[in-house]
Amino acid sequence: MRAAVAMAGAVISTLGSPMGSQTVCASTTLGARIDEIQIDLGEGPSWEALRTRQPVAVADLQVGDGAHWPTAWEALRELDLGSLHAFPLFVGPLGIGSVALYSPAARELSDSDTAGLSRLASLVSGTLLRRALRDLDDADGAVDEGRYSRREVHQATGMVAAGNGIGVDEALLLLRGHAYASGRPVREVAADVVARRLDARL
Repeated sequence: MRAAVAMAGAVISTLGSPMGSQTVCASTTLGARIDEIQIDLGEGPSWEALRTRQPVAVADLQVGDGAHWPTAWEALRELDLGSLHAFPLFVGPLGIGSVALYSPAARELSDSDTAGLSRLASLVSGTLLRRALRDLDDADGAVDEGRYSRREVHQATGMVAAGNGIGVDEALLLLRGHAYASGRPVREVAADVVARRLDARL
């Protein structure tokens, strides 16, 4: 996808229900960090693209105020990104996630680029759905967690919920808040909770 429009990199992620929020693949370490920021904060162009089911174009991240997702905007700007373009992934009524393409320089996409990338995103959506269904049918129940697994985030969320006597949604919010306040990714904080290096009663 990124080669088709000469972008520096691309990242594919699942977001929210029913597949959970996780990076599926990223062309660079920077791409993985872009995705991690959005997943950790629960906001950003990828979430907006999925919510609106429309491409979201941020041609220049270094200008504007990011009113729709101010916390993610600020974090993404610190990466010295120029532009970020997100395309929704969905099949019928089922929301799956997004594909995001990024560049170190400010960059606009043409209408034909946007249309072509939207068609490619549709193909990616079908591939991810088929993979998820295949994993459900796997006889031994083993699912490849992949390089960007957020299994420990789910485990830590349960531990924080139990330790504080709260629901899992509140526990995840507490985990995200602690990570944000300490300037660390949620996955790192979750790993500390699971390893009991950090008290689950955050």
